[in-house]
Amino acid sequence: MATFSFDTVSEYNKAEMNNVLAMVEKEIVNRYDFKGTPAQIEWMDDKAGFKITGSNEWQIDSIIDIIRKKLASRDQSSKAINLDEEVIVSNLKATKKVPFVSGLDQDKAKQITKLLREQLPKVKPQIQGEAVRVVSGSKDELQQAMQIIRSADLEFPVSFTNYR
Repeated sequence: MATFSFDTVSEYNKAEMNNVLAMVEKEIVNRYDFKGTPAQIEWMDDKAGFKITGSNEWQIDSIIDIIRKKLASRDQSSKAINLDEEVIVSNLKATKKVPFVSGLDQDKAKQITKLLREQLPKVKPQIQGEAVRVVSGSKDELQQAMQIIRSADLEFPVSFTNYR
């Protein structure tokens, strides 16, 4: 009997994030309420997130809203950005680092495997590093597993790779 599988991972699309950055930069330049202010968005040092600069916290929140809208328009999850870091205010400028969420740690992987074991006992989820491999004898069951994972309100972005 043939077995089928796919990997569940938590990663962001680098090309789409590049597009989002370009779109947000363009909107900042064109918006009237940002004229003459230090408002800007740029890459963090290692391109693992955005660095947002504004004249105050309100302006940074506005830029984050723009980022969310652009992510949604590019079919990317806004869960891919981590907004936990605090705004740093100095020299009449406010900055905030917004790193991207990437990788499934052990707790997140356990959350996915538990969800699948409860709702689809026929599939076999296995934690493999920063991915959860889901194995089944039926492609239909794998499709159901994908639907269950997508519909679950997880606090991190989820995508599927290595569908075999």
